[in-house]
Amino acid sequence: MAKWTPQHEAPEPLEGPVVATITGGTILWFVLFLAQLPFYGWFDDHGHTWWVWTCLAGGGLGLIGIWYVRKRDAALKRAAAAAEEGTLQE
Repeated sequence: MAKWTPQHEAPEPLEGPVVATITGGTILWFVLFLAQLPFYGWFDDHGHTWWVWTCLAGGGLGLIGIWYVRKRDAALKRAAAAAEEGTLQE
């Protein structure tokens, strides 16, 4: 069987409102966590407490994600400004 090789180059990655997307997802995880808290007894009786803790973990990881994408966005903007400044001086 022949090894598969791509016929064309991969497309550029899509850049969108990454910070807003991660922030929205994090808020959603925390809302789901808070919405399930009143039903914790039911979840405990049926062995589904992991649902509650999964939402809390998603919110916590989302906070790390917000920090990461904000730093990444700032670094991309700095690199673009430095590249533009370099081309203007030449």
